[in-house]
Amino acid sequence: MTTTAIASRELNTLDRCDRCGAQAYVRVVLESSGGELLFCGHHARAVEANLKPISSQWHDETSRLTEKTPVSVD
Repeated sequence: MTTTAIASRELNTLDRCDRCGAQAYVRVVLESSGGELLFCGHHARAVEANLKPISSQWHDETSRLTEKTPVSVD
């Protein structure tokens, strides 16, 4: 039950890539152990071919990297 709760929340600035420490935008839950791995966009792409087949969840928020936030003009 804990894995489901963790996997369903949005990633935030406290979530860091397990490879380099940058902000994580991809969460991978491993099918065999239920363990969680976090990756920045760069490292997620690097390991995707190997990890996606053995993952139960691949939660990708990399689209947030290109979102435009409205700027208020005073």
